[in-house]
Amino acid sequence: MTEKPQTPDQAPSESSAHSPELLAQVAALPGLPGVYRYFDAQDQLLYVGKAKNLKKRVSNYFQKQHGGTRIGHMVSKIVRLQTTVVRSEAEALLLENNLIKTQNPRYNILFRDDKSYPYLKLSRQPFPRMAYYRGAVDRRHDYFGPYPSAWAVKETIQLMQKVFRLRTCEDSVYNNRSRPCLLYQIKRCTAPCVGHISKDAYRADVEKAQAFLRGETQQLLKSMETQMLAHAEVLAFEEAAQVRNQISALSKVLHQQSVESVDETDVDVLAVKVQGGRACVNLAMVRGGRHLGDRAYFPSHVDDAISWGEGDEDANADADADQVPVEARVLAAFVAQHYIEAPAPRVIVSGYPIAKTLTDAIAEHVGFKLHWVHQPKSQRKIWLEMAQQNADIALARLLAEEGSQQARTRALVDALDLAPDDLATFRIECFDISHTAGEATQASCVVFHHHKMQSGEYRRYNIEGIVGGDDYAAMRQVLTRRYEKIQASEGDGKARMPDIVLIDGGKGQISTAKAVFEALDLDVSRLVGVEKGEGRKVGLEELVFADGRPKAYLGHDSAALMLVAQIRDEAHRFAITGMRAARAKVRTGGSQLERIPGVGPKRRAALLQRFGGVRGVASASVEDLASVDGVSTEMATTIYNALR
Repeated sequence: MTEKPQTPDQAPSESSAHSPELLAQVAALPGLPGVYRYFDAQDQLLYVGKAKNLKKRVSNYFQKQHGGTRIGHMVSKIVRLQTTVVRSEAEALLLENNLIKTQNPRYNILFRDDKSYPYLKLSRQPFPRMAYYRGAVDRRHDYFGPYPSAWAVKETIQLMQKVFRLRTCEDSVYNNRSRPCLLYQIKRCTAPCVGHISKDAYRADVEKAQAFLRGETQQLLKSMETQMLAHAEVLAFEEAAQVRNQISALSKVLHQQSVESVDETDVDVLAVKVQGGRACVNLAMVRGGRHLGDRAYFPSHVDDAISWGEGDEDANADADADQVPVEARVLAAFVAQHYIEAPAPRVIVSGYPIAKTLTDAIAEHVGFKLHWVHQPKSQRKIWLEMAQQNADIALARLLAEEGSQQARTRALVDALDLAPDDLATFRIECFDISHTAGEATQASCVVFHHHKMQSGEYRRYNIEGIVGGDDYAAMRQVLTRRYEKIQASEGDGKARMPDIVLIDGGKGQISTAKAVFEALDLDVSRLVGVEKGEGRKVGLEELVFADGRPKAYLGHDSAALMLVAQIRDEAHRFAITGMRAARAKVRTGGSQLERIPGVGPKRRAALLQRFGGVRGVASASVEDLASVDGVSTEMATTIYNALR
């Protein structure tokens, strides 16, 4: 006998905490596929889910007795509901995961991967070029992949060079060669740039390379053997020898492959490991029977999502939610989010079954039938075991690194005698100044919180209007620009002051920073300078404080000093790379000086040194230009007019 579902009015007392308006909205939902969103009292998005029957799915949350569990606690936070009706489960899948990725709900397992997959590209030219490529593919060229990493693409390119000797040079180089390059000498290219190979012969090599990249290795070897014998029969022994060498090189490469298989199908292999509140999904890519490598994904919100009951969804509707392993829930979330964007092969091997509702929605989205295997045999079983081992290793490494970083954060907090409300949100911003002889001055700001560097929050500042080389003025400018803006927006919750502001410098820089903070009415106790120790040796750094505390030496083996050094070095690296890029632009503009008649290297160097770069020269008056040694009034007028 089937028990009749309760109406919202009959729901347990747990549901009585929700407003009548919310319960009435739930009762009025249609029995159609769609996506639902839950919000709390602060209008923060709690959860996004999809359903083939919105009324049944959403009502279940408010009718089911959750008791004193964490799920019940989370359900009690819901004050607002939004739903969107769609035409099919595939549309619901797309909308759900687009919302998850863009809105970052707290109780969804969230996979973030902003990097696109790399490809091997073969241009469609008379003599095609082989190259590494990342980005959107088009029909003008041929693409092979995707590959799990840049390393996998570059390894394949090297392999192609050894066997088929295709060119890799840029067109600008290829079109201007007068003699073969070193790659021809070491037998990695056939030198089409200088006509050492005919168009037809080169095209034949390209077709062989394409066959290999498609995984047609056995057919390729047989075809090459036939071609070699055909050359020999007509006494074309030189051509036969070239094909023989290709066969030998290709056979050697195949023999050296760590994973060989007669299965030429494209396969994705998915292995999952959950431990210590963290999870890892390891994706191994097999293309044309060649194991190309792995990529590990580490989702966020795993603990909250699992306690919320992420598995109690249509993605796992084929089994009782209480019997669905945590790993299967993580895997379902990965599959749903990954394959709505990444290209899917026709075969996917996993350690856990995927619900038919989800696999059907993925198949509808990609436009062809997918073969899901969760109990593989023979070679596919070996691939899954390898992927699982790599998932175990990757997660163990992550946990070890996170534990170490958390220990460093705690050590620094203790060393500075701080008491943050939440160690994870403890925020540090660090500044550094970089330039070359006053040219292209830039300041960097790097950010640390949640126990790691947050590269997405880094900022660079072009420093202008100061005397070249004045680091104090540069620091004064960047701190003013940074914290005036944050101070103005703190009230709207979009920005917050860091707990610590690290300055790469000693007393002089700290004094400058202190003056800025006092002018902005900010807490100077946040300011900490990193002063190089005796002999500027690493490990002897001392911390300098703006609020009058004595210098602190943490010890060369201190975990706190290791964290400070890590952040300081990252600020320096980020400043250096920005400065070099800016300097390159400035010096490219310096060619304007080179084109001015009468301005030789010595005069150009004197002008750039005096005015701090070509911008300074361009903004100088005739009188200022004439004040430089070796520059007459007539020459100054010529320079002035040429740069206008």
